[in-house]
Amino acid sequence: MKKLLIAFVCALLPVTSMAAGVKVDLLPFEANLDDKESLQNGMKLFVENCMGCHSAKYQRYERAADDLEMDKAYVEENLIVGDKKIGEHMTIGMSAEDGANWFGAPPPDLTLEARLRGDAWVYTYLKSFYVDESKQWGVNNKVFPDVGMPNVLQGMQGVQVCKGENCEEFELIEQGSMTPEEFDKAMYDLTNFMSYIGEPSKMVSGKLGMKVLIFLAILFVFAYLLKKEYWRDVKSGSWREKH
Repeated sequence: MKKLLIAFVCALLPVTSMAAGVKVDLLPFEANLDDKESLQNGMKLFVENCMGCHSAKYQRYERAADDLEMDKAYVEENLIVGDKKIGEHMTIGMSAEDGANWFGAPPPDLTLEARLRGDAWVYTYLKSFYVDESKQWGVNNKVFPDVGMPNVLQGMQGVQVCKGENCEEFELIEQGSMTPEEFDKAMYDLTNFMSYIGEPSKMVSGKLGMKVLIFLAILFVFAYLLKKEYWRDVKSGSWREKH
C-alpha cells in the first residue's frame, strides 16, 4: 500500500528533467497512436535524420508498415536503409567501434528511448539544441548537457541561442527550412513515432482493452439479471421446494 501511495504522489508531480543540477521543465506531450499520418511522417523523419547513426534494432520495417498502414512498396523504395529487406530490423551499417571513434561513445539504439525516458523528455530534447562554440560540434542541449552529437535537425529548425543565465528560453537567430510551427509539428510526429516503436503493442492493446470493457459491461447486465432471477426464487421459497 505504501509503495502504491508513493507511486501515486510521484505521478502528480510536475514532469521535470535534471540538467547540470538545474531542473528543466519538459514540454507537454501526448502521443496519439491513432494518428496514422503523424506516425507515417514520424517514420520518414526518423529514417532521414536519425538512422545515419542510430538504429531501431527491435523494430521491423514490415511491422511498422502494417501498423502505420503504409504501402510496403513505398517503404521498400524510400525508407529502407541500404540493401535490407522489408522483413528485417531497422539496423544501420555503422559499427559500435566506429561510433565510439567518431562521437566518443557508440550512438545508442533508439527503439526504447521514448519508453525509457518518456515521450515529453524526447520531445523537449529534440527542440532544445542551441549554439555552444565550446563544444566539439558547436552545439549543446538544455535537457542533455554536453551532448555528444551534432544538431542534425538544424537544417529544418535553424539556429537558436540560449537566453538567460539558465537558458530559460531560446531565441531563433537563423531560420531553417521550416517555420517554428512546422518544426514543432515535425518534432511531434518524430516523437510520436518513437513512442510507437517503444511499445508497438499499445496500438493493439488499447483497442483490445476497449473491446474487453464493452464485453464485461454486457456480461455484467446478464449476470445481474441472472442474479435477480435466482434471488427471486430464494425469496419466494420456490428454491427450497425444488431442492
